[in-house]
Amino acid sequence: MSQPPRIRQKKRAFPRILGRERAVLADTLRAETTGGLLLLAAAVVALVWANSPWQDAYHQVRDTNLGPLTVEAWASDGALTLFFYLAGVELKREFVVGTLSRLSEAVVPVVAALAGMVLPAIIYLIVNLAADNGRPHGWAVPTATDIAFALAVLAIVGSSLPSALRAFLLTLAVVDDFGAILVIAVFFSHGFHPLWLLGAVTLIAVWYLLQRRRIRTPFLYVPVAIGAWWCMQESGIHATIAGVALGLVTRVLADPGEEHAPAERIEHRLRPWSAGVAVPLFALFAAGVTLSGGAMREMLTDPVAIGIVAGLLFGKMIGVFGGSWLTARFTRAELNSDLAWRDVGAVSVLAGIGFTVALLIAQLAFEDDVAQVERAKAAVLVASLLAALIAALLLSRRNREYAD
Repeated sequence: MSQPPRIRQKKRAFPRILGRERAVLADTLRAETTGGLLLLAAAVVALVWANSPWQDAYHQVRDTNLGPLTVEAWASDGALTLFFYLAGVELKREFVVGTLSRLSEAVVPVVAALAGMVLPAIIYLIVNLAADNGRPHGWAVPTATDIAFALAVLAIVGSSLPSALRAFLLTLAVVDDFGAILVIAVFFSHGFHPLWLLGAVTLIAVWYLLQRRRIRTPFLYVPVAIGAWWCMQESGIHATIAGVALGLVTRVLADPGEEHAPAERIEHRLRPWSAGVAVPLFALFAAGVTLSGGAMREMLTDPVAIGIVAGLLFGKMIGVFGGSWLTARFTRAELNSDLAWRDVGAVSVLAGIGFTVALLIAQLAFEDDVAQVERAKAAVLVASLLAALIAALLLSRRNREYAD
């Protein structure tokens, strides 16, 4: 008897999220959405304060020394480490039990994220290599997407959009964060000191052993984390990398009989502090740039600012959408039946919001030139605002169609 022909199942470019993974995704979206709104509020306060009659007080507070670092450095190198720790935990979860653990489902968002980082960098380099006063070493600034800000926009205007679209944005951001982490670690390390790095690696290994031995007391983990952060800071590698490394060695799978894995418990406790305190604090002291008429006119002719705006607005949109479409086309992956490519196009514009990590990279790339840092940050803010407004218009239109 002949066997019936096997029906070949097409891979879904944006699969449905079910079960426990869906619950974790929902919790993350709620926290990040709230954090995005707080992030926006902190940025507005910073801009108003830095352009008010009390702007001298803003700069004085930002540049005040607290121990070995300034207030601004504590916000970027210290508080932001918590954000990067949670990014490391999320990355590990995605690789172990999430979408990135299934190759057929991971290919599209991974390629989309990579294309969404490479194309903005290329656009920036083209602009700055063609200009006499270009600064090519700032190529990394427009490569990062701010997940908190993007999810906040998506939540405000996209209440009826399919959950698969939110899942795609989250997966895209996880890969994007990982790329930004590698960029910071490889290209923005200064004065490398191997013995301090050895100390950081040793303490990260201690964290891993504590996890392996199922030790839960925070009185052991807190000093290990602080020590690893300090050693990484002194090694010349950006201190936030310690947070990522600790996140990657945190256990994400629950033991038999264990209700929640350590990563889930820690994330549940720390995410409100990251979304509600650490990231807004960074924004408060990073987004305070002068937006006078003269400064804005300088931006119009500054190749760095032009490269950043073009990279975030056009590079991200073309890279994310083009990477998604080409991958789905040539791997014969099928778009989730809940979605249309117009949805993906709108989210590709949303990926141009490059707030938190883009501001951090701008500080690192141009730290020798305060005026250039200000112009680069202003360009990030302008591009992010434009991307948010355009994406909000596109998404709200799609949202109305889904709601009808």
